[in-house]
Amino acid sequence: MTTTATARNAGLDTLRALAIALVFANHYMLFISGAPTLGWFGEIGWSGVDLFFALSGYLIGNQILGAIRRSQQSGSRFSLGRFYARRLLRTVPNFYVVLALFACWPYFRMDLVLPPLWQFLTFTQNIGLQPGTAFSHAWSLCVEEQFYFLLPALALLIAACRKSLLLAWLAVAAALIGGMLIRSHLWTSYVAAAPEGSRAFYTLIYYSSLCRFDELVVGVALALLKNYHAAVWARLTAHGNWLLLAGGVALALVWSHFLADHYGYAMTVYGYPLLGLSYALLLLAALSPGSLLQKARLPGAGAIALWSYAIYLVHKTLCMLLRAPLQAQGWEPDHWATVLLMAAASVLAGFLLYQLVERPFMALRDRYVPSHEVLAVTRQPAASAVR
Repeated sequence: MTTTATARNAGLDTLRALAIALVFANHYMLFISGAPTLGWFGEIGWSGVDLFFALSGYLIGNQILGAIRRSQQSGSRFSLGRFYARRLLRTVPNFYVVLALFACWPYFRMDLVLPPLWQFLTFTQNIGLQPGTAFSHAWSLCVEEQFYFLLPALALLIAACRKSLLLAWLAVAAALIGGMLIRSHLWTSYVAAAPEGSRAFYTLIYYSSLCRFDELVVGVALALLKNYHAAVWARLTAHGNWLLLAGGVALALVWSHFLADHYGYAMTVYGYPLLGLSYALLLLAALSPGSLLQKARLPGAGAIALWSYAIYLVHKTLCMLLRAPLQAQGWEPDHWATVLLMAAASVLAGFLLYQLVERPFMALRDRYVPSHEVLAVTRQPAASAVR
């Protein structure tokens, strides 16, 4: 769910802005208005998290795999320590500041129960998470952090093996198939007999790391394709507008099936990888030179994309806190003016968090941990030994 400040791409910014808009619409429907105020866009808005996963999977996967490939060619070394340091300096400051508000200011968490702090501090809050707890939307960050804790170590291990490229693609396939098998087992054993949209579905499947990494894996697969199959990548990205059309059609079909049967067996098992495939097509379109998605610069999309992580962390609770005082002034939650006001407040809060916390720590990261690669040092013979 994070962004990168370098080499910004208008297409990726548009997708990131779409992701946070989807999430906002869904949370507004669930926690503010209690009705489909924004129509089908709000009902399917939960999939904005999956779009964040796909974006993050590609961007971080490209960093890791690109560094490993360069190390194989130039002798530089990918540093796990530096990768983790850069990752934590990117995600932890914003997260811990918002967490401190929940932990130290009872008004901020309202009457909701806050899970134990150690679960947030160790990014394990999503494991066994019960819906309706304070700061519950941090579950997606936990899934990302767990994934990126394991990914670079696994990538280095595979790179050290014979036929590493084949093993890498087998790992991608195994992860997607494994996710479907796990969801199938959990749905059949625990969710089938429960009411639609029950707590069991959310706790065991929706919030679970083992069940929700499909789009992250798909994003990494795109990075693998870019770094190790350059000819195929070039042929694909030469048809950016067709990819955009295919991704839009595929996404519309997947969304329509999720809207019709979000909690059913078929969409629970197969829907997430299909959603990942749809987003992968849109990502390819965004990365295709000259495509409409890459060329079109929507007003404000770049800024929203840059602040999207901060907006994600604060928007839900902020809107919940604003609901009662706004309603007391006659601003009903289902009115379009109230929606716009809360959206603007969320963007402003995200901007302030970005400026006051995220940006300074990004500057520290760039100063003290500028790269996750260590250049190889060639030892020169001592001067006395040279004749």
